[in-house]
Amino acid sequence: MKINEIKSLLQSETVSAEILKELEKDDRAGVKKLVASYYKKKDKEQQLVEKYKELQYFEEKYFSKGYNIICGVDEVGRGPLAGPLVVAAVILKRDSYFAGLTDSKKLSKKKREELYDKIIAEAISYVIVEIEPAQIARYNIYRATQIGMIAAIKQLKYKPDLALIDAMPLERNDINSVSIIKGDAKSVSIAAASVLAKVYRDRIMEDYAKIYPGYDFENNMGYGTEKHLEGLKKFGICPIHRLDFEPIKSMIKKQIK
Repeated sequence: MKINEIKSLLQSETVSAEILKELEKDDRAGVKKLVASYYKKKDKEQQLVEKYKELQYFEEKYFSKGYNIICGVDEVGRGPLAGPLVVAAVILKRDSYFAGLTDSKKLSKKKREELYDKIIAEAISYVIVEIEPAQIARYNIYRATQIGMIAAIKQLKYKPDLALIDAMPLERNDINSVSIIKGDAKSVSIAAASVLAKVYRDRIMEDYAKIYPGYDFENNMGYGTEKHLEGLKKFGICPIHRLDFEPIKSMIKKQIK
């Protein structure tokens, strides 16, 4: 068998153990390299499977206690000086598998985008909620986050028996929930919600960058980076800035004086 044929064979998903044993006996350097690369790829895939199983710990724990519909909830955008807070809630199929899924902040943009499309396509139900700067100013960021999470959960197609939430307790009697510290790195449902919220909000901020150029929103996503602060000094406050956040609040006070 030619090396190109072996390469194509190893790239397929139907390589039998017998064929692999025969290829291992092949003395050609090119074949040895291809076989080694194949095993390395398979080892990596198995590691991802094991990590995914670890992420399912909380879901499986509560499934075993009799809960049937479990959703994950997470937010993105509590800290920025501009743009909305975005909350996502998602119900995944119990046998779903999203290779490489973890806390959205630890993923590349390309991987987040890939997972976003896959999660949306395969989820039983998902909801994404925006909380605008005016609402954040009205309620404060902590309460606004709770309001967004409650709204997202209540809008799901199916009422969850349990909501797994990243860090924040809901303090609601009508929603059965569990708060998990760093849940986006410990729960597959919360991790999926974090990806949905992150990608959705990043796209919003990239669009805002075209409407309000000069603040570098396409790169900082509204956070107070050096370029963002420079833009504030040069262009002032724009309509998506959070008026109750420092240093925006200080700028307003100076303008009034």
